[in-house]
Amino acid sequence: MIKRKNFAKIKEVYDLPDLLDVQLDTYREFLQMDIPSGEKKNQGLQEVFGEIFPIENADRSVKLEFISYSLGKPKYTMGESKNRSLTYAAPLKVKFRLTTPHETKEQDAYFGEIPLMTETGTFIINGDERVVVSQLQRSPGVSFEEELHPTGKKIFYGRVIPYR
Repeated sequence: MIKRKNFAKIKEVYDLPDLLDVQLDTYREFLQMDIPSGEKKNQGLQEVFGEIFPIENADRSVKLEFISYSLGKPKYTMGESKNRSLTYAAPLKVKFRLTTPHETKEQDAYFGEIPLMTETGTFIINGDERVVVSQLQRSPGVSFEEELHPTGKKIFYGRVIPYR
């Protein structure tokens, strides 16, 4: 945690939360990088995989199940990623179980690279530091609004916002 110094003449009325820690903790909880596979909570990536799998074919004779995931060590350091214009990321490997009428097979599959957040709350993408900018998003459903046209006429319109 970074210690803040206050140079203000007026005493602080309210302790502000460390917003950087909020970002870092949330991303750590999303990845659960240092937690063994069997001990991961049902949140973040674990929850997403749990929602999608198992996948079955139409007659339910073949089933693909998610077992676990793991994140490897980054191939390059943060400094190397910046110097070489690369993304600072870790490989994501997912273990699946494929069940057919004749056999059951487990196998790890390489799923791609997951960008890692630095201790300053940034991501290094193609050698450049980037930050996540939160945006408000409307809730799913239908909304009706009115707008004033330059001619002075009121224009009404509806907007459908899907669930995903």
